[in-house]
Amino acid sequence: MKLFVALLVSALAISSSFAFDPSQLQDICVAVDEPKNAVFVNGKFCKNPNLTVADDFLFRGINIPRNTNNSVGSIVTMVAVDQLPGLNTLGISLARIDYAPSGLNPPHIHPRATEVIMCVQGELYVGFVLSNQLGNRLTAAVAISSLSSQNPGVITIANAVFGSKPPINSKVLTKAFQVDKKIIDYLQSQFWYNNHS
Repeated sequence: MKLFVALLVSALAISSSFAFDPSQLQDICVAVDEPKNAVFVNGKFCKNPNLTVADDFLFRGINIPRNTNNSVGSIVTMVAVDQLPGLNTLGISLARIDYAPSGLNPPHIHPRATEVIMCVQGELYVGFVLSNQLGNRLTAAVAISSLSSQNPGVITIANAVFGSKPPINSKVLTKAFQVDKKIIDYLQSQFWYNNHS
Protein backbone atom coordinates (compact mmCIF):
# COMPACT_ATOMS: atom_id res chain seq x y z
CA MET A 1 0.00 0.00 0.00
CA LYS A 2 2.85 2.40 0.88
CA LEU A 3 4.45 1.69 -2.49
CA PHE A 4 1.15 2.42 -4.28
CA VAL A 5 0.75 5.76 -2.43
CA ALA A 6 4.36 6.69 -3.21
CA LEU A 7 3.88 5.89 -6.90
CA LEU A 8 0.61 7.82 -7.00
CA VAL A 9 2.20 10.89 -5.39
CA SER A 10 5.17 10.67 -7.77
CA ALA A 11 2.89 10.36 -10.79
CA LEU A 12 0.85 13.38 -9.72
CA ALA A 13 3.98 15.43 -9.05
CA ILE A 14 5.49 14.55 -12.42
CA SER A 15 2.27 15.23 -14.37
CA SER A 16 1.74 18.61 -12.67
CA SER A 17 5.32 19.65 -13.40
CA PHE A 18 4.50 19.43 -17.11
CA ALA A 19 1.31 21.53 -16.87
CA PHE A 20 1.91 24.80 -18.74
CA ASP A 21 0.67 26.77 -21.70
CA PRO A 22 2.03 25.18 -24.85
CA SER A 23 4.75 26.98 -26.75
CA GLN A 24 4.21 27.73 -30.39
CA LEU A 25 4.93 24.76 -32.59
CA GLN A 26 5.22 26.87 -35.74
CA ASP A 27 5.90 30.51 -36.59
CA ILE A 28 2.30 31.32 -37.48
CA CYS A 29 -1.04 29.62 -36.96
CA VAL A 30 -3.71 31.71 -38.67
CA ALA A 31 -7.12 30.70 -37.32
CA VAL A 32 -9.61 29.26 -39.80
CA ASP A 33 -13.14 27.96 -39.37
CA GLU A 34 -12.80 25.20 -41.94
CA PRO A 35 -10.79 22.28 -40.56
CA LYS A 36 -10.01 20.78 -43.98
CA ASN A 37 -6.31 19.94 -43.98
CA ALA A 38 -5.84 22.03 -40.82
CA VAL A 39 -4.30 21.43 -37.40
CA PHE A 40 -6.26 22.19 -34.19
CA VAL A 41 -4.17 24.42 -31.88
CA ASN A 42 -5.29 26.51 -28.88
CA GLY A 43 -9.00 26.25 -29.63
CA LYS A 44 -8.75 27.12 -33.33
CA PHE A 45 -7.84 25.34 -36.54
CA CYS A 46 -4.63 26.56 -38.20
CA LYS A 47 -4.52 27.55 -41.83
CA ASN A 48 -1.80 25.96 -43.92
CA PRO A 49 1.13 28.42 -43.46
CA ASN A 50 1.76 28.34 -47.22
CA LEU A 51 -1.74 29.80 -47.77
CA THR A 52 -1.47 32.76 -45.40
CA VAL A 53 -1.84 36.27 -46.80
CA ALA A 54 -1.21 39.77 -45.44
CA ASP A 55 -4.94 40.27 -44.71
CA ASP A 56 -4.72 37.45 -42.13
CA PHE A 57 -2.71 39.94 -40.03
CA LEU A 58 -4.71 43.10 -40.79
CA PHE A 59 -7.57 44.68 -38.84
CA ARG A 60 -9.12 47.75 -40.43
CA GLY A 61 -10.92 50.28 -38.29
CA ILE A 62 -9.12 50.55 -34.97
CA ASN A 63 -8.64 54.22 -35.85
CA ILE A 64 -12.38 54.86 -36.35
CA PRO A 65 -14.27 56.40 -33.39
CA ARG A 66 -17.37 54.41 -32.42
CA ASN A 67 -20.75 55.67 -31.25
CA THR A 68 -20.81 56.08 -27.46
CA ASN A 69 -24.47 57.08 -27.32
CA ASN A 70 -25.60 54.28 -24.99
CA SER A 71 -26.46 53.87 -21.32
CA VAL A 72 -22.83 53.60 -20.14
CA GLY A 73 -21.28 56.14 -22.51
CA SER A 74 -18.58 53.89 -23.93
CA ILE A 75 -18.00 51.27 -26.58
CA VAL A 76 -15.25 48.65 -26.77
CA THR A 77 -13.91 47.55 -30.15
CA MET A 78 -12.21 44.22 -29.46
CA VAL A 79 -9.48 42.90 -31.71
CA ALA A 80 -8.91 39.28 -30.67
CA VAL A 81 -8.38 36.10 -32.63
CA ASP A 82 -11.99 36.09 -33.88
CA GLN A 83 -11.48 39.52 -35.50
CA LEU A 84 -7.82 39.07 -36.48
CA PRO A 85 -7.07 35.40 -37.28
CA GLY A 86 -3.30 35.99 -37.38
CA LEU A 87 -3.30 36.45 -33.59
CA ASN A 88 -3.97 32.74 -33.08
CA THR A 89 -1.38 31.21 -30.69
CA LEU A 90 0.42 34.56 -30.22
CA GLY A 91 -1.11 35.20 -26.78
CA ILE A 92 -2.10 38.83 -27.38
CA SER A 93 -5.11 40.95 -28.29
CA LEU A 94 -6.09 44.60 -28.04
CA ALA A 95 -9.11 46.82 -27.79
CA ARG A 96 -10.05 50.41 -28.52
CA ILE A 97 -12.34 51.95 -25.91
CA ASP A 98 -14.22 55.12 -26.86
CA TYR A 99 -15.72 57.14 -24.01
CA ALA A 100 -18.24 59.97 -24.04
CA PRO A 101 -17.75 62.72 -21.42
CA SER A 102 -18.64 61.09 -18.07
CA GLY A 103 -18.84 57.68 -19.81
CA LEU A 104 -17.57 54.55 -18.14
CA ASN A 105 -16.44 51.06 -18.90
CA PRO A 106 -18.34 49.07 -16.26
CA PRO A 107 -16.24 47.22 -13.66
CA HIS A 108 -15.10 43.98 -15.24
CA ILE A 109 -12.41 41.32 -15.24
CA HIS A 110 -10.61 39.36 -17.95
CA PRO A 111 -10.43 35.77 -16.71
CA ARG A 112 -7.72 34.73 -19.16
CA ALA A 113 -5.59 37.87 -19.43
CA THR A 114 -3.69 40.69 -17.81
CA GLU A 115 -4.60 44.13 -19.14
CA VAL A 116 -2.47 47.22 -19.76
CA ILE A 117 -4.31 50.39 -20.78
CA MET A 118 -2.99 53.58 -22.39
CA CYS A 119 -5.04 56.78 -22.63
CA VAL A 120 -4.58 58.14 -26.15
CA GLN A 121 -6.84 61.19 -25.89
CA GLY A 122 -8.63 62.93 -23.01
CA GLU A 123 -8.43 61.96 -19.35
CA LEU A 124 -9.49 58.75 -17.66
CA TYR A 125 -10.24 57.98 -14.05
CA VAL A 126 -9.15 54.36 -13.81
CA GLY A 127 -7.80 51.99 -11.25
CA PHE A 128 -8.71 49.46 -8.65
CA VAL A 129 -11.87 49.50 -6.58
CA LEU A 130 -10.19 50.99 -3.53
CA SER A 131 -11.49 54.55 -3.21
CA ASN A 132 -14.58 56.64 -3.90
CA GLN A 133 -12.80 59.95 -4.40
CA LEU A 134 -13.73 61.58 -7.71
CA GLY A 135 -11.98 64.87 -8.23
CA ASN A 136 -11.23 64.64 -11.91
CA ARG A 137 -12.65 66.80 -14.66
CA LEU A 138 -14.43 64.43 -17.04
CA THR A 139 -13.77 64.74 -20.78
CA ALA A 140 -14.20 62.56 -23.83
CA ALA A 141 -11.41 60.00 -23.98
CA VAL A 142 -9.97 57.19 -26.09
CA ALA A 143 -7.88 54.35 -24.72
CA ILE A 144 -6.05 51.41 -26.20
CA SER A 145 -5.98 48.25 -24.13
CA SER A 146 -3.49 45.45 -24.63
CA LEU A 147 -4.26 42.01 -23.21
CA SER A 148 -2.04 39.00 -22.64
CA SER A 149 -4.31 36.53 -24.41
CA GLN A 150 -5.62 35.96 -27.91
CA ASN A 151 -9.03 35.38 -26.30
CA PRO A 152 -9.10 37.26 -22.97
CA GLY A 153 -12.81 36.98 -22.25
CA VAL A 154 -14.67 39.62 -20.27
CA ILE A 155 -16.98 39.37 -17.29
CA THR A 156 -18.86 42.60 -16.55
CA ILE A 157 -19.50 42.49 -12.82
CA ALA A 158 -23.00 44.06 -12.79
CA ASN A 159 -24.15 41.81 -15.65
CA ALA A 160 -22.77 38.71 -13.97
CA VAL A 161 -24.17 39.48 -10.51
CA PHE A 162 -27.52 41.15 -11.23
CA GLY A 163 -28.29 39.92 -14.76
CA SER A 164 -27.50 36.22 -14.40
CA LYS A 165 -29.99 33.67 -15.71
CA PRO A 166 -31.27 32.06 -13.61
CA PRO A 167 -30.95 34.93 -11.15
CA ILE A 168 -28.77 34.63 -8.07
CA ASN A 169 -30.97 34.19 -5.01
CA SER A 170 -31.82 37.66 -3.65
CA LYS A 171 -31.15 36.45 -0.08
CA VAL A 172 -27.54 35.76 -1.05
CA LEU A 173 -27.13 39.16 -2.74
CA THR A 174 -28.88 41.02 0.11
CA LYS A 175 -26.47 39.48 2.59
CA ALA A 176 -23.38 39.90 0.38
CA PHE A 177 -24.01 43.58 -0.42
CA GLN A 178 -25.65 44.34 2.94
CA VAL A 179 -28.57 46.22 1.36
CA ASP A 180 -32.36 45.95 1.48
CA LYS A 181 -34.01 43.28 -0.71
CA LYS A 182 -35.86 46.06 -2.62
CA ILE A 183 -32.51 47.35 -3.91
CA ILE A 184 -31.49 43.87 -5.08
CA ASP A 185 -34.88 43.35 -6.75
CA TYR A 186 -34.51 46.71 -8.51
CA LEU A 187 -30.97 45.93 -9.71
CA GLN A 188 -32.01 42.49 -10.95
CA SER A 189 -34.88 44.05 -12.92
CA GLN A 190 -32.60 46.42 -14.89
CA PHE A 191 -31.31 45.89 -18.41
CA TRP A 192 -27.52 45.65 -18.16
CA TYR A 193 -25.88 47.11 -21.27
CA ASN A 194 -22.98 45.24 -22.87
CA ASN A 195 -20.55 47.79 -24.33
CA HIS A 196 -18.29 45.17 -25.94
CA SER A 197 -18.73 44.90 -29.71
